[in-house]
Amino acid sequence: MIVNPDHIANYAETFLKVLIDYSPKLISAFLILFVGIYTIRIINKLIRKIMVKRNLDPTLTNFLSDILFWALRVLLFVTFISKLGIETSSFVAILGAMGLAVGLSLQGSLSNFAGGMLIILFKPFKVGDTIEAQGVLGTVSEIQIFVTKLINGNNQTIFVPNGALSNGTIINYSLQGFRRADLTLSISYDTDIKKAKDLITEVLNNNPKVLKTPAAEVSVKLLTDSSIQLAVRPWANNLDFGVVSSDTLEGCKLAFDAAGIVIQPFVKEVSRNN
Repeated sequence: MIVNPDHIANYAETFLKVLIDYSPKLISAFLILFVGIYTIRIINKLIRKIMVKRNLDPTLTNFLSDILFWALRVLLFVTFISKLGIETSSFVAILGAMGLAVGLSLQGSLSNFAGGMLIILFKPFKVGDTIEAQGVLGTVSEIQIFVTKLINGNNQTIFVPNGALSNGTIINYSLQGFRRADLTLSISYDTDIKKAKDLITEVLNNNPKVLKTPAAEVSVKLLTDSSIQLAVRPWANNLDFGVVSSDTLEGCKLAFDAAGIVIQPFVKEVSRNN
């Protein structure tokens, strides 16, 4: 194969001419790209500082700053290729079609995303709260965009989707700062009710972790075929709730034993066919 030197010279001359004509666009495009990347970093840091000063939720702060960061990057990329002379209308249409396809395929994830935004904005609970929802009970350890992480009493990690969590019933045990224990003690019909109630009240009054306000309640809950059920309802701070419940049951049992009161066991009638 014989290479014609004249053709090489013509190609080189044409390439050099195109490069000279195109170099202003190329230089300006890359200048916009580098300046834009630096500016986006500054804007992102500034927005983060503003949101932190306004005491926004850390999860919401990180999420909004990330969304703004990538939105500005996409805008910068479109501006960059437009400055190079590339038609952007078809490119934007392709992005729109891809966004629609991704949105349809990720409907469940988008529902969880919307639920996460609602939880972060309206704050039905916060990190550290003990909640019950979707059939699980645990302490909130992290609120993410798509899921909420709970730690239950067995130190197991539970991930609850935010979509179902935001649309369902949430019981927040930590919001008020204190809780009431609902305990039941069964005594026989031979027992002096007033004496039993006085003993329970004395146990509650001697427990410093039982709150004086609201006052604890001791009352007859139910009269069954086999026993009298007494409702014992002491109030305690959230941190003392478990201890108060167990101490109350133990203290009542010891007080009943000392007074000769027998706790009536639950009797279940079983029907037998002969």
